[in-house]
Amino acid sequence: MEDFFQHVLNGLNLGAIYALIALGYTMVYGVLQFINFAHAEVYMLGAFSIYYANKWLHLSDHPGWMAFGISIAIAIVVCSAVGLLIERLAYRPLRGSPRLNILITAIGVSLFLQFSGQAVFGADPKLFPQVLMDSEIVRFGQIQIRSFDLTILGVSMAAMALLHFLIHHTKMGRAIQAVRHSQTSASLMGINVNFMISLVFVLGSSLAGVGAVLVGLKYPKIDPLMGMLIGLKAFVAAVVGGIGSLPGAVVGGLLMGLSEEMVVAYLSSTYRDALAFGLLILILVLRPSGLFGKSQVEKV
Repeated sequence: MEDFFQHVLNGLNLGAIYALIALGYTMVYGVLQFINFAHAEVYMLGAFSIYYANKWLHLSDHPGWMAFGISIAIAIVVCSAVGLLIERLAYRPLRGSPRLNILITAIGVSLFLQFSGQAVFGADPKLFPQVLMDSEIVRFGQIQIRSFDLTILGVSMAAMALLHFLIHHTKMGRAIQAVRHSQTSASLMGINVNFMISLVFVLGSSLAGVGAVLVGLKYPKIDPLMGMLIGLKAFVAAVVGGIGSLPGAVVGGLLMGLSEEMVVAYLSSTYRDALAFGLLILILVLRPSGLFGKSQVEKV
């Protein structure tokens, strides 16, 4: 039983990270109705931004909350800028084009960033700088709660709570919801649609940056292809929760993390990555709209 609770804690940590990245997918889909497959590479660039920032600022020489906060801030700024550039240069010119064109472009941007990362950063894995020290906080028998566990959960939940507040309790959030409902109606109401869509990319990319730092703390190995697998799992989490639903992305991420941890603990680590595809097939067969999604009728 103690092992079970330890696995639950580990699964919640992993699921919180999946949820942060899944929110970026679901926010863009909710407004523009397409999947930003380059979102996983934004997460990768966030991790590398801290790696190179450490070379200049020497954050790992004095690990602590200040170094951690600076790392979070740098990752947010870099990822937000990259997300904004992707939206402005790759997606905005195609707005109004067939969705297949945008889908192909999204995949192309993803591949471009992956292989550009290999050319610029090198294909060999690198060690994420230790900007925060890990320590044991409390132990109950075999259950061990460490500072990284509480940091990942605390920062993730704080970021999600802040996003919820921005979307549901501010004028900016109401404007984003109006654009999501109808871009034409929103523009007639005086809302700058282009600005709001760019803001959605900035918010989603910021969460990816936070997730990159948290993953770097827990699993300190980064490489240019690191976003591919975690991006796929976060996308599956968004689909499981109901693509376009913010609560669904959070629940889907937590379910993905818990399921993956239980598979590793009680079955075999061999099936860890296959779980994502299995869940995707299962949810598409049983409930295509996801747990929190709503079925829609589309005229053709």
